[in-house]
This record gives sequence, C-alpha cells and structure tokens, in this order.
Amino acid sequence: MLREIAGPAGRLEALLDEPADDAAPHAAVVFGHPHPQHGGTMHTKVVYQAAKALARIGCATLRFNFRGAGLSAGAFSDGPGEMDDFRAALDFMHARYPSVPMWAGGFSFGAWIGLTVGAADPRVSTLIGIAPPLDRYDFEPIAGSAKPKFFIQGDRDEICPLKRMREFYARAAEPKELVVIEDADHLFDGKVSEVADAIEDLLRDWSG
Repeated sequence: MLREIAGPAGRLEALLDEPADDAAPHAAVVFGHPHPQHGGTMHTKVVYQAAKALARIGCATLRFNFRGAGLSAGAFSDGPGEMDDFRAALDFMHARYPSVPMWAGGFSFGAWIGLTVGAADPRVSTLIGIAPPLDRYDFEPIAGSAKPKFFIQGDRDEICPLKRMREFYARAAEPKELVVIEDADHLFDGKVSEVADAIEDLLRDWSG
C-alpha cells in the first residue's frame, strides 16, 4: 500500500506491507534502505524481500525513502536527518498499531540508521540488521543494547567482512542471533531469497 508520511524535512514516500488477513499484526516494523547516494531506495531488492518476508510471518512493515531519495522531500544528511526520518516512521507505525510490538531494522546504511534509532527508542523491542557496514559507522550503541538483535550477513561481503562481523557479534550484548549466508556479497546478488528465508526462520515464532 503506497503511503505518504510526514517527515521532519517534508513528505516521506513510503510503502506499507500488511498481513493478508485482518488479524492484529505480529509486530509493527520500520525498515531502512541502503545508502541513497549509492542507489539505495525502499525498492532495493533486499529491502523489498525483507518487507515481504516480514508480512508473510504476520508483521506490518513500513519501508520508506529517506530524505532526498525517490519522491521524499529534503536532502541527504549522512545520518542525523535520516535518523529523524526513521523516528518519524516509528511515530507513524506506533500511531497506527499502538498495541503491538515495534521492531526496527534495515539493510547496510539503513541498518546503521534503523538499529541506532531503535536501540535508543523505548517503543522498539527488537532490532534486525542486514549487512551492517561496521567499519563505516559507529555501531557501539547497538552492540551495547540489551534488546534482542538479529543479524544476517554474507560470507563474501566486501563492505563488512565476515571476520569483522564475527568480532562485533562476539562482544554484542545478549540476546542475539547471526545467520551467515554462503557465497553472498554485500548486496546478496543471487541470494536475496535466502535473506527472506532467514528472516522467516529467525522471526516467525519470535514474540519480542
């Protein structure tokens, strides 16, 4: 469902995927996209498939274009503005689904944005990070968060090497889970369906 939500820099172009039935969602999820200056949008394959996978397990998922991407107003700010956009998206989902758990997630740059905001927001109970660019941004607030954290990583990720992810994961606070997808690069070329499968396997029965 095409949506338009109010962001701090103006309208944010968004898509809301809801479960097929009329039951209350399992969770309300906001999901961030990769770096907009490198072609990332809410239509990026991994973001699209993540939203569809979450919908299949009963979640309502909002994906949106950060400021300056697609039809969203504003200009790229390399973090602070995008975090404000993510907070606005959380506000929208909390108002729409006030009585269900809220999850925050994202892919690549969107993982940094979504997990940083989600770790600090008391409304968010669960964090989902796909291919987080650990060497490019500060993920220490996420590592220290006691909120449940689910990570999906390719073993051939050229942006965030698997060794780096394992080091980060080892010191990240519990609870946490990591799924490694074999022969997958940073964009999961040819492996996107495996990302969707991993999301379903990790979160189908999760009630956090």
